[in-house]
Amino acid sequence: GAVDKRSTREQNYGKIRAYGGGKMQLKLHMVTIEDLVPKGHFLRKLDAVLDLGFVYEETAHLYSQRYGRPPIDPVVLVKYLLVGFLYGIPSERQIEQRIQTDMALRWYLGLDLFDRVPDHSTISQLRRRKPSFRKIFRRLFEQVVEQCVAKGLASGRLVGTDSTHVKANASQASEELVELPESPGAYWERLDAYEEEGLEELERRTGKRRKKRIKQLKKDRRQTKKRVSRTDPEAGHMNRPGKPRGQHYLSHQTVDTDCGIILDVTVTPGDVYDSVPYLEQIERVHRNILPIQAAAADAAYDFPLAHQALNELEIQFFVRPQAYHDRTNVELKREAFQYDESLDAYVCPNGKLLNLNTLHRSASGLYWLYLADKQDCQRCPLRKKCLSQQDKRGARKLEHSYFTAQRKQNLSRLGDPLYREALKKRQIWCEGTFAAQKREHNLTRVLRRGLEAAEDHCLLSATSLNLKRLIWAMK
Repeated sequence: GAVDKRSTREQNYGKIRAYGGGKMQLKLHMVTIEDLVPKGHFLRKLDAVLDLGFVYEETAHLYSQRYGRPPIDPVVLVKYLLVGFLYGIPSERQIEQRIQTDMALRWYLGLDLFDRVPDHSTISQLRRRKPSFRKIFRRLFEQVVEQCVAKGLASGRLVGTDSTHVKANASQASEELVELPESPGAYWERLDAYEEEGLEELERRTGKRRKKRIKQLKKDRRQTKKRVSRTDPEAGHMNRPGKPRGQHYLSHQTVDTDCGIILDVTVTPGDVYDSVPYLEQIERVHRNILPIQAAAADAAYDFPLAHQALNELEIQFFVRPQAYHDRTNVELKREAFQYDESLDAYVCPNGKLLNLNTLHRSASGLYWLYLADKQDCQRCPLRKKCLSQQDKRGARKLEHSYFTAQRKQNLSRLGDPLYREALKKRQIWCEGTFAAQKREHNLTRVLRRGLEAAEDHCLLSATSLNLKRLIWAMK
C-alpha cells in the first residue's frame, strides 16, 4: 500500500527529540594528538624515512639571531609545502585549511591540537622575498634520490627520458609577438670540438682544409619572432601536434625503469625542443647520481649528436627513429641518390657523382656537404626534375650529418627484441610517471610565475612521487 510520508516524518522527529533534540552531547576526553594518528599512517612512515635536518643548514643565513620576532621553523615550512604536493592540494591557502582540520597533518608538522597553523601568506612571501630558499627544493629532491639509490630502487641499467607540459599561469590573451635577438644553438660549444676533428678528417679525405671559422653562426631567422606572455615572459608558447596551445612550461624528467624513481628534473619554457636539455641531463645523472648503462627515448630525442655523445659515455642508446621529411620542392628526392662508400660520393640517377666538398656548420649540427659538378647538371636530361628554378648555383647538393655512422649503427638494432623492450619500458614508466604526477601531485599547472617558481613546483611534484615509491618499496 501507499506510505504515509507525514506519519513517517513525525516518527523520525520523535526519535531525534528522544536522543537530545539532534544536538551532540560533548564528552571530556583525555587524548593527545599522538593518539589520534594511526600507527600505520603514511605520514608516520614518511617521518621515519625523510630526514629534513639539512634544512637548518641551508637556511641559517636567512634568519637573524638578534632581531625580529621568533620565526616559523623552516622545517615546518618545507613540510607545509611538501604535504600539499603529497596530497594534491593545489594552493597554499587550501593547504592551510586542510592542516587546520587534519590531525595527521598537524602531527607531521609538529603542531599540537591548538597551535596556530602558519598563514598561507607567510609561505607565499617567503618564496617571493627569499629566492635562496628555493635551493632547499633541489636539495630535498637530491636527498630523496640518494636514498632511493641506496635502497636499490634505481640501478641505471635502463633510464627513460621524456617531457610533459605544465600549464603556466598566463592566458593566450596576454601574448604578444616579440622579436628576440638571435643566439647560438644549445650545443654550440660541444660542436666546436667536433668541428676541429671534422676539419682534420676533411683534409685527410679531400686533401684540402677549410679555413677556420671566425664568425659565429646565427640561428635560423624564422626563430627570431616568438609569442611572449606579458604576465609571465619566462613561459613559452607551445604549439605541438596533439598538445594544448598556449603558455606552458616543460618538465623534462629522466626515470629509472626499475621502480620508476625520477633521477633528474629540468624545467624549460614550453617552446624549447626536447632535445635541448637532453645531453646535459643524461651526463649529470651519469656522473653525479649513478652510472647509466642504457638510455631510452622517443623520436624527439633522435638527433645525431645524441648518438655520438652517448656512445662516448659508453651508454647504449635506444631511441625511436624520427621520420625524415624531404622538404625540397623537386621531383627527385634524396632517396634517388645512392651513397658509394668506396668512392665517398653520392651517385645520381644519371650516373654522375656528387663528391665531398666541405664540412658545413649550422647552429645545431655538423654536416658533410656533397656537390655535383655544375657542367654535369647543365647537360643532364633530368635537370628539371632535380633542380628547382630558385637554385642559383645550378648544381645539385646533398648533405648528411657528421655523426651519421653512429646513428646508423644504433638504429640497425631496431629489430632486436632487447631494443623493443627498452622502448616499451620507457613508455610505461615515463608516461605512467607523468600520469601519476598530473593526477595526484599537482603537475597539471603552476600557480606562480617565472621559471624558478616552475622548477620548484616540478621538483616538489617529483619528490612527492619518489617518496611514495620509496615508502611502498620498504613495506
